Amino acid sequence: MEFEIIAKTFQGLEQVLAEELTALGANNIQIGRRMVSYTGDKELLYKSNFCLRTAIRVLKPIKHFRATSADEVYEAVKAIDWTQYLSNDTTFAVDSVVYSTEFRHSKFVAYKVKDAIVDQFREKTGSRPNIRVSNPDLQLNIHIAEYDCTLSLDSSGESLHRRGYRQEAVEAPLNEVLAAGIILMTGWRGETDFIDPMCGSGTLPIEATLIARNMAPGLFRKGYAFEKWPDFDADLFEQIYNDDSQEREFNHHVYGYDNNRAAIAIAENNVKSAGLTGDITIQFQDFADFTQPAERSIIVTNPPYGERIKPEDLLGLYKMIGSQFKKQFVDNEAWVLSYREECFDAIGLKSSLKVPLYNGSLECELRKYQMFSGRYNDVRAEGRQIKSASDRRQMAEKRRFKEKRAVKQRFDESDEEFEKRMNRRPREDRPRRFDGEERPRRFNRDDRKSGGFKKGGRDFKSRDNYKGKGRRYEE
Repeated sequence: MEFEIIAKTFQGLEQVLAEELTALGANNIQIGRRMVSYTGDKELLYKSNFCLRTAIRVLKPIKHFRATSADEVYEAVKAIDWTQYLSNDTTFAVDSVVYSTEFRHSKFVAYKVKDAIVDQFREKTGSRPNIRVSNPDLQLNIHIAEYDCTLSLDSSGESLHRRGYRQEAVEAPLNEVLAAGIILMTGWRGETDFIDPMCGSGTLPIEATLIARNMAPGLFRKGYAFEKWPDFDADLFEQIYNDDSQEREFNHHVYGYDNNRAAIAIAENNVKSAGLTGDITIQFQDFADFTQPAERSIIVTNPPYGERIKPEDLLGLYKMIGSQFKKQFVDNEAWVLSYREECFDAIGLKSSLKVPLYNGSLECELRKYQMFSGRYNDVRAEGRQIKSASDRRQMAEKRRFKEKRAVKQRFDESDEEFEKRMNRRPREDRPRRFDGEERPRRFNRDDRKSGGFKKGGRDFKSRDNYKGKGRRYEE
């Protein structure tokens, strides 16, 4: 029996997630903002948690409703027969996500959901289930967009980016879901060597190897929330867990380098924890000492942005990256995720693709650089491919992304904020013009002729004083 499922992700990864779901056999796939909805059965729900690389969590909606007040939320939740999901001995927690002018406090909405459930049990049994914030038996999620509410069971529990292989992390580590999404966007599936010259705790090399071997990212996790549900099918999940029929051979190699010895030690421990030491080599090396690889390769890297990690010469670092790409990575392609436009400018190379992505709250870009042995225009003249069909599709997605963001910003701003951005006083504070007062005299052509008119603080001569006849000029 099929039911509705929602997989949540980071903004910018929705299309990649939809492609993963298509490969899993999901039906009725609909892309939304930071989420993809689809339909499937219990097996697909388990596979979604176990196999999806770009999902943060997987939800099973149990009720859609509209509410214009907190009391209406309470009544709608209380109308559900909660004995299907809970007992007096079950612990639960409520997570809330709210985008609404009516419901301004997400925690208040969560409290209303909790109260409705607890009150129903008290009325029926005289006792109540307990709340447990950490590792509850049942995790609920309430999502409100204006007046549209969706109440769901959270089948994942702990965020799916917590794969289970990471033993330690450097400062500002790259999220595993974002790392996997970036690699999938490049189109790389293990056809060449993979290099991360600034690997930090080793997230990109590990995620790349899992993709190359088509190993499920859930192999290392200790558990999922759906394992505590009353209808959990242990045999079905064990069958999914032990099925390695889709795994494949990887005949190339993955390399991770860093100039921080502490980071190298952490990366080596994480690679060992993932059981991938045969496929990944971690070495201490500054990217300035990088040399042309013998085999065809791809570079995917996430250099410091100057936010949490602040190199002494940030722009000098990016200038060096561009120089090494050009001199030591000929006839290969490189992908860089960064935040600041001036950093990309310092690379000094023309990118063939720009994809907007969010790294936490930072609005970043993933840029693709193709290094050719000849000049860019000569390569185009030879008819060699620079942008693939996938690249063009992603560029189109980028344009739609920016358009939607611009529209959202305009709607999100209040009138006062808009006036401030336009360097004007708020409308209500502005004096009304000509309200019972004499209209101020406007400058006319005679003023301009007499030299009495200045625009922007600069004198304009009349055309009678200008030899060119019929044109006006500035001194």
